[in-house]
Amino acid sequence: DNWLLVAALVLLCIGLVMVASSSTSVAEQRTGEPFYYLWRQLLYVGVGLLSAVAIFRVPMSFWEKAGPSLIVSSSVLLTLVFIPGLGREVNGSLRWIALGPVNLQISEFVKLFVIVYMAGYLVRHHNVVLTQTSGFFRPLLLLMVLAFLLLLQPDYGAVAVMLVTAMGMMWLGGAKLLQFLVLLLSVTGALAVLAISSPYRMERLTAFLNPWADPYDSGFQLTQALIAFGRGEWFGVGLGASVQKLFYLPEAHTDFLFAVMAEELGLFVALFVICLFVIIVIRALQIGRSAEQRERPFAGYVAYGIGIWIGLQAFINIGVNMGVLPTKGLTLPLMSYGGSSLVVMCMAIAILLRVDYETRKDDRTVQRKGARSW
Repeated sequence: DNWLLVAALVLLCIGLVMVASSSTSVAEQRTGEPFYYLWRQLLYVGVGLLSAVAIFRVPMSFWEKAGPSLIVSSSVLLTLVFIPGLGREVNGSLRWIALGPVNLQISEFVKLFVIVYMAGYLVRHHNVVLTQTSGFFRPLLLLMVLAFLLLLQPDYGAVAVMLVTAMGMMWLGGAKLLQFLVLLLSVTGALAVLAISSPYRMERLTAFLNPWADPYDSGFQLTQALIAFGRGEWFGVGLGASVQKLFYLPEAHTDFLFAVMAEELGLFVALFVICLFVIIVIRALQIGRSAEQRERPFAGYVAYGIGIWIGLQAFINIGVNMGVLPTKGLTLPLMSYGGSSLVVMCMAIAILLRVDYETRKDDRTVQRKGARSW
């Protein structure tokens, strides 16, 4: 699928340029090498592309069989994070497993594994999901275990993306609207209790609603991001000319890469990047629909899930940068600095391309058979 492939590659290239531009100051201060993060990101891109080539060769039948094993592996890996000496804490969050010089963020892999598992579940229990309430809530109990482990880290953004993606797949799989309403009310109530019970979470929520009330403390990140957008105007201040990346905007090369890009390259490039994500999501949904129509439901549900996941995570990251959503530690897919996120996203794009390849292969087989019969 040329549209999907080109959009993903363009996002990778823009991401490399912006990681190089947004990280030079912080890299020089921390390591003495201005392009330290760029070299590492280039390495991650190389690993991601090699992984994508390998994953593309894996048939979808393998993923369908591996779904239950992958979800069990997710629980084990999330538990390993809490083992002293193995798990690594960064900025108060225990989300990484240290493997020598490499840190693996397990939640990124868990998102992909959950999609594969949910697709297999919807195929194996399709009639139960359509007709019985237990078919809707049964997989959610398993996901709640993963959500609990993620909340202990804590990683609220990963929990939100994982659950919403799973719900979207269930919706496309035919689950009833009433079940979603009951679940939505339950989750909303639980989130309200979590927000009220924690002064830290309450502070972040109020800072999002009015960051200018405390621009030098709780609202600092958001106000600096909004200043970046304001300085960028239509065409930006020029590549490399950002002021906000000079220690004003925390995590400029990871969570707030989009704000630096808007400052340096302007509104038009920001809209172009959003359009690229829209293309990826639309193509993912169309690939899933084509697979489902050709009686390949597992491949179709996987494509749906990946499309929802990429679109949702991009929406949350961009929304956080623009002050539309509360601050969450989610990277911008295919663009932000980070090895685990980049490699897993490349793998996800490769799986989408594999679904499209197998669907087109089926079409060609049918056409050849029709030609021979004629």
